[in-house]
This record gives sequence, structure tokens and C-alpha cells, in this order.
Amino acid sequence: MARLCRAFLCLVLVFCAAGYGAAWKEAEFRKCHQSKFCKDVRERAAAWARGEGGSNLEVKGLRVTDEGRVAARLIPGGNEQQALVLELSAYRDGIVRTKVAEENALRKRFELPDVVVADFEAKRLKIDRIAEKDGASVVELSGYDVIIQHKPFLIQVQRGGDLVLSINSKNLFEIEHLRVKKEGDDWEDSFRSHTDNRPYGPQTVSFDVSFHGSDHVYGIPERATSFALKPTKGPSINNHEPYRLFNLDVFEYLDESPFGLYGSIPVMVSHSKKGTTGFFLLNAAEMQIDVLAPGWEHMGIEQVVDASSSDKVLTSQNEEKRVDSHWIVESGVFDAFVFVGPSPKDVVTQYCAVTGTSAIPQLFSTAYHQCRWNYKDEADVAGVDAGFDEYDIPYDTIWLDIEHTDGKKYFTWDKNLFPNPKEMQNKIAAKGRHMVTIVDPHMKRDDGYSLHKEATSHGYYVKDRDGKDFDGWCWPGASSYLDMLNSEVRSWWANKFSYSNYVGSTPILYIWNDMNEPSVFNGPEATMPKDAIHYGGVEHRDLHNAYGYYFHMGSVQGLLKREGGKDRPFVLSRAIFAGTQKVGAIWTGDNTADWKHVRISVPMLLALGVTGIANAGADVGGFFGNPDPEMLTRWYQLGTYYPFFRGHGHLDTKRREPWLFGEPYTSLMREAISARYQILPYVYTLFKEASVTGVPLVRPLWMEFPEDEATFARDDEFLLGPSLLVHGVYSEGAKSEMVYFPGNETWYDVKSGTTFPGGKEMEIPVSLQSGIPVYQRAGTIIPKKLRHRRSSTQMLNDPYTLVVALDSNYEAEGELYIDDGKTYEFEKGAFIHRRFKFVKGKLTSTNLAPSKSNPKKFTSPCLVERIVIMGVRARDLVTGKGAVVEGERWIQTDIGAPSLIPGAHSSALILRLPNVRIADDWSIKLG
Repeated sequence: MARLCRAFLCLVLVFCAAGYGAAWKEAEFRKCHQSKFCKDVRERAAAWARGEGGSNLEVKGLRVTDEGRVAARLIPGGNEQQALVLELSAYRDGIVRTKVAEENALRKRFELPDVVVADFEAKRLKIDRIAEKDGASVVELSGYDVIIQHKPFLIQVQRGGDLVLSINSKNLFEIEHLRVKKEGDDWEDSFRSHTDNRPYGPQTVSFDVSFHGSDHVYGIPERATSFALKPTKGPSINNHEPYRLFNLDVFEYLDESPFGLYGSIPVMVSHSKKGTTGFFLLNAAEMQIDVLAPGWEHMGIEQVVDASSSDKVLTSQNEEKRVDSHWIVESGVFDAFVFVGPSPKDVVTQYCAVTGTSAIPQLFSTAYHQCRWNYKDEADVAGVDAGFDEYDIPYDTIWLDIEHTDGKKYFTWDKNLFPNPKEMQNKIAAKGRHMVTIVDPHMKRDDGYSLHKEATSHGYYVKDRDGKDFDGWCWPGASSYLDMLNSEVRSWWANKFSYSNYVGSTPILYIWNDMNEPSVFNGPEATMPKDAIHYGGVEHRDLHNAYGYYFHMGSVQGLLKREGGKDRPFVLSRAIFAGTQKVGAIWTGDNTADWKHVRISVPMLLALGVTGIANAGADVGGFFGNPDPEMLTRWYQLGTYYPFFRGHGHLDTKRREPWLFGEPYTSLMREAISARYQILPYVYTLFKEASVTGVPLVRPLWMEFPEDEATFARDDEFLLGPSLLVHGVYSEGAKSEMVYFPGNETWYDVKSGTTFPGGKEMEIPVSLQSGIPVYQRAGTIIPKKLRHRRSSTQMLNDPYTLVVALDSNYEAEGELYIDDGKTYEFEKGAFIHRRFKFVKGKLTSTNLAPSKSNPKKFTSPCLVERIVIMGVRARDLVTGKGAVVEGERWIQTDIGAPSLIPGAHSSALILRLPNVRIADDWSIKLG
């Protein structure tokens, strides 16, 4: 019988794995009309548009509380029994928070813990007065006003006198009150073979948000769509599916689909020449969001308020542009934040002030990673490691997937395949390299597995609706899932990463959290049932989109605890939620070796960036399928500029280590990976900026050029930081690409030094040998390290090259941030932060680190070995003696005539061996 059971288990797992590796099947996932909450709200909205009722909320009793907040009651259609309460708060730097809840609720709705940063409330401004105007209350703040119209209820935000955002301008705001089930009520919601009991009944939160003065909205990742969100509802829209936010394990996903993927960040951003505005809903339940095209109101939905009533508190200026959106949320609370801007970077910074800025990663994790499902044994790992050395290709980290474990039991090793894990890691560490192993949230239900026994005895698993430990299927077979909402469980989990518990782990071993949506092979839509129960009696429906975030958080705590809080952790996660950026890195999931997936990776990363996720990447080469050498080469050339740079492939794909395709492909992939190592100083500096401001590494063109309308819908190219313009090659055999050069500035080709004028789109010839189009912005200085090494660790003391791209004023500037790349000593002031400026023929390095609050000193022996100056005027291109000023001491140095750095710049003034320290103040003057 035991043998029969094992055979059945194997058969089931083969079936599950086969389904996991098959093409995406649309019928396996819900659409709006197949979810009662979405269908019901849409039907009500359509009825309201026909004049058959409406929410008709009226504001009563509005006042300022003793704490300096605005409070009021919202009465729907005069029904006092269904009253809601409103609370509005303002915070420093242009943030408004609005919460609405039932006045008398049968059951307290779930509010997400550990997403909003701990010190956020300390930034709250005390509102001390409200002005009254035309039947509305006006809260006047620095640079903007919040207007609350009383009847019908409407919130408007004006910036500098211009209306930028409104909530409930279409009278669609509704919170379904929890109620006692009556005879005949049908609350169950079935899909395929699964039934959701919905024991507390309908509890939907729905509302409309309008972005005024804008043609485009962005954000609400994660999905494989264009960056500027296309309308989902309107007269000319064929696919009327809304954008869905519901974390799911979606393999081989489609491009240009509104369907949600592995993560959910309920943030929408609008941008126009007049400024940028953002909206964030702090809620982790399933959401369906429509972006409404002009004329949508004539389709029988979402038109209930005549313009005269809703516009009477607007400014006299005629409004020409707006984007309307309709949000339908299954459960939870209305806890919304408005980010007033006005600039694109302001909005990201304001959002990150609420949910946290990006964690600054260890230096090694910003370099190249090599992964596969699976490197099969220690000999395979050694062979891949040796292959990189043999073909002189740098890499920093090799990854192990689920097959390295003992029967898919995490924190274990297969004793036959990986009998000496410490020795294996030590050999890698000797070259300055690292390893990552996978740890998923499903725990094998095996009484011989100590972790499972302990979790069971403590009651640490998510429960099913009957109160038993939830039992689902994933890679190990029968599995239970840790209840990471409970901070006690996260703390317990963190202990499992210690060297004594994770036997065979070493300090160079880091972690990968996959399948944490959570993925449940036999669950509804391959995930956990919504009526499963978490700590405190919370239904899974209320926190589904945040489950992976809490699991990610627990794993990060584990690595922190393992090192006594000294070293920074590295944990990659597939599932994401608002706030993930402060925890760790993510990737875009199980993509495909398809040119469309090369292309769609760019808008996916852009959407993640504007919603706070700075450290993200896509699997280079595609997880599924077999890329041909040209596609793989093009993907490496693009992946060079991803914040997270990893090659990865499925178990059933052909091996694709960069040297397996022969020449010229091996050399071209080596060149692409090496180019990443050359710009690591620049990339690491950008990560530091993201950790302070939240501004992402990968940026839409309009983030740096906010008034250039040609950039607003552009997503085939991006900026890496402020200085590098990157345009991929997205089709087989491409001979040219149409590149748009934003702004009014000159752009320098990073290889040839050829210049291109801003504000124009130009056809650029491309070849495999030329790589993809990449340009440095005039007026910038980029620090690089050009010596070829095996890993980033071996580059630590290498000298720097500064690449100066002069603008029309003959000026440029840039920054460099350096710390030990590993620990938290930078928080004590142990770092170097330099500003480089070229003005009036003189290049100067000055200190940006605060000197008085810098108790810890960090030093670097690194020198500047080369300065490349592009755009030098003809009269300065002379051979002779120049001068370096260090303090008051003058030092002679050779200035070369125009020359070529191999593979880099063809027309530049090159200063060789100026012999100045990167950490010092110094100046170099031409002439």
C-alpha cells in the first residue's frame, strides 16, 4: 500500500509539473464576470448609470479633531443605519491620507500591519482650520488644497490652483456593509471545481479616482502590458477585462494582457507637462481596476453625477484632459494615500515615505547571477564555475533550485547529489563568488521532517476553513503553508537560517523565495482558497496579495539574525506587494524565450520602478523555451542595464551558459556581461540614491524630462539613472532601431562617442557586434572600473575611470558612492560620497558625505587611472602638460591627444594616470 501511495504521489506531481510547464491557459483563471464581487459591482454601476439609484453619499458633521485630523460622517442616500466615518490627514512633503469605514461594523475589517513605515505618523501635519466655500470644506496646505464637497461627497486635490485628482466624482464610492446572513442569501462563489464559502458575505469596497490634466496613467503592477496603461473600458475597447491585482503563479504569461501576475502594488501614477500625481490604496485583497476611455459613460456604466454638481468647486479654468479609473476591491478597508507631487521624483519619494525606500543591496548582488532549474550536483556546479573562468566571463553568484534539497524539504541537501555543501561553497568563495539556494513557503507534510513537526506542534500553519492545518499540493506533494502574518512565526522562521539549523550553509549563501504568491497546485487558480484562516481569524482573502511580502520579510529577518545584524541580507522574491522594496529584490517571474518577452520586460520594469520597486530584473534568455543565439545575445545586451541581472532557464530547456553557442556569440555575451561590471560603480551609486529617495534605477524618460510630451507613452527605451539612455533590440535580424533622444541635450554613443541631438527620433543602425543603442547624456559624469576581473569582489581595489560627457555649456557633473559593499557600517558614516564637476575647463572632486556626523571612517586605496572627456572643444585637443591641483600642491600629468579606448570612445580627450585618490579632494585643469 505504501508503494502504491508513493506511485500515486509521483503521478500527481508529474501531472502538476506538466501543467506548470505548459502554456498559459486562460480558462484556468477567473475573469471579472466569474467573480461575484466584481460582477455585482459592475452590474450596480450600470444600473446607477441608468438612473436606478446610486451611492449618493452626503457629508455630515465635518470637523477638525483634537489630533489635527478632519473627521466626518458619510450618509448614503439618507440612510443613517448605513453611515460611514471619514478621516482625513495631511503629512509633510505633499501626502494626504483618507480612511473610510463603517460606523457600526459587525466585524472589524482587516488592516495591513508592517507595510507603512514605523515613523510615518511622526510626519503628520496638524490641521487647525477648515475654510468653507460653495458647499465644500477646504483644507489649505502648503502648495496644495484638499476640497471636500458635502453633497454629493467628493474629494478633490488642487495643486497650485489646478485640479489634479478627485475621488468619487462619478458617485461610485461604496462600501458594502457586513450583514447577518438571511434565509435565501447565496454568498457562495464557485469557480471550476472550487467553492468559496464567503462566510462573512459581500464586503466590497469600490470607488472611482480621476486624474485631471493628464492623458496617461501608469503603475498597478505586476502585468506584462505597455507602461502607459491602455483603457479597459470604452466604445472602441474589444477586451473589456479590467486590470487585475491578484498574486498568482502564472507560467509562460502572455504579453499585452491586463491579467495580473505574481505581484500587486495598488499604486497608480499620472503625469502631464503640468506635473505628476499618485494614488495608493493600502489593501491586499483582490482588486479589479478599469481605466476608462473617453465615451465610457455612454456604455451604460459609471455615469451618475451631472457635471454641474461635481464641478462647482473647480477652478474657473476649463479642464481638457482627465483619466478616470474605477477600482473594485473584494474586501478590506478604504485606506488611500494621494501623492501631490509635483515632479515625478517627488511622487515616488512621497510613496516611499509611506512604504519605505529600497534596501541598499550588497555589492555582489548588483553584478551578474547564473541560475538554472537545476544545476544537478556538485560536479555540475564546479563545471559551470570553471566554465566562466575558462571563457573569461565574470560572474558573482550561482543559484540552486529545488532539486538540491532532500525531497523538496527546505534547509536540507540531497546527500547523494550535494554531499559536501560547505566544501562546494568554500571553493566558490575562494574566487570571491557567492551561492543562492531556494526556500519556498510550502512545507512538506512529512513526520520525519523536523521543521514540519515543529510548525505543526506550535500551530504555525495557515488553517483551512474548518480550522485544520491547510493541506495543499506543491513541489513536495502534500504541503502546509506557514502563517507569516504572525510575527511570532516570522521570528521562528528566521531562526531556521542559522548555521546550526541550516546545516551546510556558509556566510556566502543567500536565499531565493519562489512560489510565494502562494502557489498551491490543487487550489483555486493554483493558489490558496480565500476562506483559509490566518492568525487572528483573518481570512486569506483579506491579505492574499501581501502573503509573499510577509514570507519575504521573514526570510530577510533570518539572514539578518544569522549574521547578528552585521551584514546586509540578499533574498530574491517572486511575489511582491507595496513595501517589498524595503525588504529585497524581485524578478518578473516565468517569462518565455520570445522576442515579445524581451520587449515587454522594459515596461514591466518601468511600472515597478514608478511604484517603488528599484531592485528588479527579468530572467535573461527567458525561463521557458530555448532562445536562439541571436535572441540570447540581444537579451544579455539589454539585461546589462537591468537593476537585477540574472540568466535563468527551466528544467526542460537546453543548457545555455554563455559559452555554449560558439563564436561570435560567446564573445558578444562576454562583452555584455563585462559591460555590467564596468558600470558597477555607477549602478551601486544609483542604489544608494534609491535607498534615500526611492527614485528607481530604471526610469521612464519623462522622469528626467517631465515636459517632453514625446516621452509620455514611450516604453521601448529607458534611462538607467539620470545619465544612460538604453534602447533594446527586440526583433530577429534587426538592422536598425528608431531611437528617441529626449530633451534638448546632446547624447553620446557610449562606444563610439558619436553625438546625437535631443528632441529627435532617429533611425540607428544596429548589428550584433555593435550591441544595443546606449547613450550617455551630455552634462553627466559616470564612474567606471574597466579592468576585467572574475567577480565584483576582486574589483574592490581597482582604479576608476571617469567618463565626462560635456554639454553645450562645456560642463558636466556626477556622483560616486562607495562603502564596504557588505555591512551596515555605512549607517555609522563609513562611506565615501564624491561629487565630480567639470566647469570652465576644470574637473573637481568634492566631498558629499556629512563630515561632522561621520564618526566611522571608510577609506579606499583606489586611484583614478583615467579620465575620458567627450565633447572637448578643438582648441583643447592638444598634447602637452596639464596640471592637477591637490590642496595647494601642483602635480604635473600627461594629457594625451585624441585617442581611442578599445571598445569605448573614439573621439575624446584622455587623461592618463592623473594619480589622484578617489577619496580625496582634487582638481584637474585643462591647458
